[in-house]
Amino acid sequence: MSVMPGIAPLLAEVRGNFYREVDRDRANTALAGSHRPARYSRADQPTLYLSSSPSGVDAAMQAHRHGERPRIVLTFGLGAASVFDLREAEALAMVRREAGDPLGDWQRALAHSETPSSWRARDWIEASGAVGLIDPSRRAAGLWHLVLFRWNEAGAPTIHALNALPD
Repeated sequence: MSVMPGIAPLLAEVRGNFYREVDRDRANTALAGSHRPARYSRADQPTLYLSSSPSGVDAAMQAHRHGERPRIVLTFGLGAASVFDLREAEALAMVRREAGDPLGDWQRALAHSETPSSWRARDWIEASGAVGLIDPSRRAAGLWHLVLFRWNEAGAPTIHALNALPD
């Protein structure tokens, strides 16, 4: 997929180590991506949510840790990926103008049987040719997350587990 004209300057190239916390019993399928609706994904939309640091994982997962299920933080190595950077004011303004607010309250929209603006933003960003986006943390200034729409397929970045997955 080619990148839409005018979008290329708004893309950031990322690579390196990224982190994801999952239920321990789902560790072997962590690279399959999300398995339920989330900020940037409908239930049937493969999406891989990662954090740029262990502290980013902690900030992101505060609202998702329920009960006593054992959880594990996994480390993944990512090859180069060109992603839409929502930390940049120009990029954020463009996606808001074209598709809606990607940082809006997606859970509230779902509770009111509405399509979250973040889903429309993802659709527009993906159609623009980006393989994912950088999502700034709303819980801790300076932290950010990586959201991949495609990975480990032709034309998409490669990603692999760096730490041993539990049996």
